[in-house]
Amino acid sequence: MNDSPIVRSGHSIAEYYSAVQVRTDRWSDLRETAQRISRERSDIRRSDLVAKAVALLDSLEPIEIYWAFPGAEGFTVLRDLLHRGRYDDFAFGTRRISRALQSGAYRRRTIPLHEESQDDDSEPDSLEARAHAKPYFEVLIVDLLTAAQEHALHRSLDDMRRHEDPFVYRAVVVPSLEDALIAVMFNHNIQSVVVRHGFDLRSRNELKVLKRYLSEVGEIQIDDIPMQDLGPALCRMISRVRPELDLFLVTDRSVEDIAGRDLGSCRRVFYNQEDFNELHLNILRGVAARYETPFFSALKAYSRQPTGVFHALPISRGKSITRSHWIQDMGEFYGANIFHAETSATSGGLDSLLEPHGPIKKAQELATRAFGSKKTVFATNGTSTCNKIVVQALVRPGDIILVDRDCHKSHHYGMVLAGAHVVYLDSYPLQPYSMYGAVPLKEIKRRLLELKRAGKLDRVRMLLLTNCTFDGIVYNVERVMEECLAIKPDLVFLWDEAWFAFARFGPTYRQRTAMYCADLLRDRFRDPDYRARCAAQAKTLKDADDETLLATRLLPDPDRTRVRVYATQSTHKTLTSLRQGSMIHIHDQNFRGEVEEAFHEAYMTHTSTSPNYQIIASLDVGRRQVELEGFEFVQKQIEAAMAMRRSISTNPLLCKYFKVLTVADLIPSEYRESGIKSYFDPEHGWNDAWDAWAQDEFTLDASRITLAVGATGFDGDTFKNKTLMDRFGIQVNKTSRNTVLFMTNIGTTRSSVAYLIEVLVEVAREIDDQIEDASPTERKVFERRVRSLNEDLPPLPDFSRFHEAFRARDGSDTPEGDLREAFFLAYDDGNCEHLSLDDGSLDAAMESGREVVSTAFIIPYPPGFPILVPGQVISAEILRFMRALDVKEIHGYRPELGLRVFTEEALKKLLSRRSAAGKRKAAG
Repeated sequence: MNDSPIVRSGHSIAEYYSAVQVRTDRWSDLRETAQRISRERSDIRRSDLVAKAVALLDSLEPIEIYWAFPGAEGFTVLRDLLHRGRYDDFAFGTRRISRALQSGAYRRRTIPLHEESQDDDSEPDSLEARAHAKPYFEVLIVDLLTAAQEHALHRSLDDMRRHEDPFVYRAVVVPSLEDALIAVMFNHNIQSVVVRHGFDLRSRNELKVLKRYLSEVGEIQIDDIPMQDLGPALCRMISRVRPELDLFLVTDRSVEDIAGRDLGSCRRVFYNQEDFNELHLNILRGVAARYETPFFSALKAYSRQPTGVFHALPISRGKSITRSHWIQDMGEFYGANIFHAETSATSGGLDSLLEPHGPIKKAQELATRAFGSKKTVFATNGTSTCNKIVVQALVRPGDIILVDRDCHKSHHYGMVLAGAHVVYLDSYPLQPYSMYGAVPLKEIKRRLLELKRAGKLDRVRMLLLTNCTFDGIVYNVERVMEECLAIKPDLVFLWDEAWFAFARFGPTYRQRTAMYCADLLRDRFRDPDYRARCAAQAKTLKDADDETLLATRLLPDPDRTRVRVYATQSTHKTLTSLRQGSMIHIHDQNFRGEVEEAFHEAYMTHTSTSPNYQIIASLDVGRRQVELEGFEFVQKQIEAAMAMRRSISTNPLLCKYFKVLTVADLIPSEYRESGIKSYFDPEHGWNDAWDAWAQDEFTLDASRITLAVGATGFDGDTFKNKTLMDRFGIQVNKTSRNTVLFMTNIGTTRSSVAYLIEVLVEVAREIDDQIEDASPTERKVFERRVRSLNEDLPPLPDFSRFHEAFRARDGSDTPEGDLREAFFLAYDDGNCEHLSLDDGSLDAAMESGREVVSTAFIIPYPPGFPILVPGQVISAEILRFMRALDVKEIHGYRPELGLRVFTEEALKKLLSRRSAAGKRKAAG
């Protein structure tokens, strides 16, 4: 069946980004049509409505085969009611299904489809009822069965259910390998897959919006798979896109033939399995392993225990609140449980974050599994602390670190604490939008080769990059690490994934995460074919110059390379966790032998001895959520963002004043090998992003929408605060001079998107009215303001350089600088003075030929990156950029005093001391 032309709100199926949205809208459409049929008294009009209902059922049928509810039986009931003219019953049944799908009620109880039922679905289930219901999931069974065989299979599984089972599940049966792949990508209820023998290869379903899911599996040559390897091959494919699912293989081949094969994440192999009880128990056990929350469960149990509190927490058990006459409102606001769960790490009964041995240790081990790391640790002080822990654990004084200058300020302060010598890397500029992109790979390789020529490669310790950036630019993590390791085989990578924790749970996104790529490279370096290619390249590139190396995709020597990768994630930013809940993920081959003790000490240095147990519990629960429904929530998050893109890009009124920045706007063409320019084009519809995510140097996180607002006459900060926040209660994090960034997350709903579109339409109409009523002079003022926001933009400054006093002492011209020395030199006020941007003193100093050097980090917020760091020479370009800033918050700068800079005398003294020390060293 081809895509149906049935329209809801003007949308054909081909216009939808997601089949999930098609399904939701089709059922809503069918419900409305059924209600109209039951009320209609004209036979002619009713006949037209019945025809529409039949067409809607036809369009839903190829979609519903992948879901257990309403299932083939429910679908048959609806068709039968419509065919027999029982229109009231048809309307009732359709309404029940539609409501149950929207509310999820089918997960908690049986949904009767006949009007004589006494069950009332008019009110949604309470939060308490939902919390106490047994969790529901679906099991995918891949097998080619007759209708009778399928019915018998369902009955056999139903017979296995027991009242004491902790979960409830229903089965979905599909007949082919392609259908299985579509099902696991489409049906987020699936938690287990049973691959039986005898299924087909190709799907008979021709619905394009469903076939699109196959592209997310990657390139597969189905016809080349030997028949005896179909089951294991399907297991491997499903493991690649949904590694969290439990897989069970049923085979009619001997165990010896299956043993030793790569079965992906297959939990168990059954030989000619007919004992459904064993399968049933394994299915429940697999889901239970992911459902487990060791620390949250321990904390709940602790809160119910009677205790006598004789430690330093008056708020524990809520005693200091319940006895109070003045703060009862706090207890009423938060409820009792949060205080019952408060205790001290030293009081016993739970576990210590600093020395975990019980439920916290187990919770971290489960997070290790969920996020694909070799070791994961929790943090309750945010990712700022995580960054400092990793840097301090790995970096020694004098080590050279390559750092993205636009990274979070915690990294810069971490470098100060560690005594690192920093090489700042410049990202490509996006001048029209007053923001930066990301650091090109050639820039990174050029710096590494420069340090290698200077004989300093042994001092290079770490490459630190932000993935993805605040604006959604995502690195090709695999390629960056591969090529850098070809130059520096033991290079440590720290990927700041503060805004990217959700990426692990989307198949397209996962391939650009640090832990996934670390594992990928480890496997690749074991491959004999890779070793042969590497050896051949080594011969070709022997004695090659730097330009050749920069132009070649380099392959690291597997015998010399060590995969050493760290990722810090703000779980609270993109997944479910209380504020400051974060994680550090580690995949470091040298961790046990070289880093473990230092990491432990760094963790002790920066972690509170009184961590918040509620944050730890939320990290535990957040991990459970992403293992069981992360795929669903991330899928819906992306769908919401895509719907927003489409709505703004196709609305003529909004297009006058707003523009959704596309992939081409944010990533220059030289970094887009796939050629993709946008995710949605009003003329051609949706573009498949898989190729871009698989091969391009940079891609764009679709969950972020950067909206250019310069045409409204508002700068980004004013539009954010005065319009979105003050008038409409819409909160956003980041702006630039002429853009506002909207970030969807796993909590974003279609209603939220609809409200935002309504707000933007209202703002656009108001601007239209103001321009229409404006005088010629007022129009000129408006046009001048728009021009200043869109055209008269200050050029973005690159990192200038460190002053000679803070540069290398070996006479080389490599760019690293000693942040620590500059930072602490400024602690003595006698070494510093203030020069004003307003009275001309700073300009006069620079015009006289003086090298003016910053004593501090100067960080405009937004955008939040330092435009000056301690020891950096202030350039004319940086001053022009500072003067053009219209943000109110600039960390490290006091307008009433001016810029704090080093005195000329302080720099001369430092240079003199260094020169004398150098002479003594040479003489000694």
